[in-house]
Amino acid sequence: MKRALWSGAAALMAITLISGCAWAPGQHLARTKPGPGQIRTSGNDQLDLVAITPKLIAMEQAAQSSQQVPQALLDYEPEPYRIGAGDVLYITVWDHPELTVPAGPQQQGNLAGRLVQGDGTLFYPYLGKIQAAGLTPSELRETLTKRLASVIQQPQLDVSILNYASQRVWVSGAAQQAAVVPLTIVPLTLQDAISNAGYNASQADLSGVRLTRDGVSYTLDMSRLGGKPIYLRADDQIYIPYLDSKEVFVVGEVNQPGAQNFKTGSISLSQALGRSRGLAQATSNGNAVYVIRGAQPDALEQSPSVVYQLEAKSPAAFAVASQFELVPGDVVFVGAAGITRWSRFVNQLLPFTGIISNAASASNDLSNN
Repeated sequence: MKRALWSGAAALMAITLISGCAWAPGQHLARTKPGPGQIRTSGNDQLDLVAITPKLIAMEQAAQSSQQVPQALLDYEPEPYRIGAGDVLYITVWDHPELTVPAGPQQQGNLAGRLVQGDGTLFYPYLGKIQAAGLTPSELRETLTKRLASVIQQPQLDVSILNYASQRVWVSGAAQQAAVVPLTIVPLTLQDAISNAGYNASQADLSGVRLTRDGVSYTLDMSRLGGKPIYLRADDQIYIPYLDSKEVFVVGEVNQPGAQNFKTGSISLSQALGRSRGLAQATSNGNAVYVIRGAQPDALEQSPSVVYQLEAKSPAAFAVASQFELVPGDVVFVGAAGITRWSRFVNQLLPFTGIISNAASASNDLSNN
C-alpha cells in the first residue's frame, strides 16, 4: 500500500513538473539563435516573436522618421474667409460718416457694426437688405460700391470684420478649458489653435493629438510634424488626450512590479525596468525579458500580436533596451530562472508530499492493527 502511494506521488510529480515547465516563457517560446531582427512564429499565426537587436532599433527609428502627415491634411489649402451668419461687420464709407456710424460717433465697438442675420443678410441704408453670407469682405465691398453708386458719386468703401462668429473649430480634452476658436481672415493652423486654447503641460499628451474632420480622425504627434503647418477649416474638432491614459505594465521577476504611467512622448524599455528597480538578481532569467504588444481588436488578421525578446544577460543589451520605445498598453514580462522554477515547484510540492506521507503512515498503522 505504502509503495503504491509513493509510486502515485512520483508519477504526479513528473506530470506536474512537465506541466510546470510548459507555462514558463523560456520553455513555451523555445529559443533558437535568431539573426538580427529575425521574425519567427511561435506556432500560432497570431503571434510573432521578435528579437530586440540594434538592427530592429534602426528599422523602427527609420520607420518613425519616415512617418508623414496624412496627405489629406497636407493637401488642404485654406480658402479666403467668407462672411456668415453671426459675423459683425464694420462698413466704412469715406466722407459719409452718416453711413459709417448712423447713430453718431458716440456709438463705439460692436454696437457700431452691422450684424449678419441668421438668413445671411444685413440691412444697409438706401439699399435695404443685402445678401452678405457666402461673400468675402472684398466681394461685399464691390457689391456695396456698385449699388451705392446710384446714390453717392464715386463711393469709396472698406469692409472689415469686428467679430468672427460664423466659422470656428473646437478644442477639448486636456486644454485649460474647452474652447471654441474662431476662424478669421488669417488662416488658422492646428498649432495655433492649441496655443490659443491653452493646455496643461502636466496633463496634456501632445504626442497623440486627434484631429477629426468630416468624420475621419487623424492622430498626430505635435513634436514630429517637422514644422509643417496643418491648416484648419470650419467645424474641425481637436482633442488633446490626457497623459494618464499612457500606461505600461511590468510584471514577473522584477523588484517592483506594477503599472507605470509616463508623461513624455515615449518611455524606453530600460526606463521601465529602471522604474521597477531592475531585474531580481536571485530569481530572474536575463534571457527571458519580453515585451508583449497586443494586436488591435479590429486588425487581428492584418497585424498579429508581437512578443519582443531582449537577451539582458549581456550589459550591451541595456544599451539596446534604452533605444527600444514602449507604447501604451505594452506588458513587460521578466521570466524566472530555471532553478527558481524548480525551487517554487518543490515548495509547492512539499505540503502535498507531507499529506502523502501522513496517509501512508496511517495506512501502515491500520494494517498493523
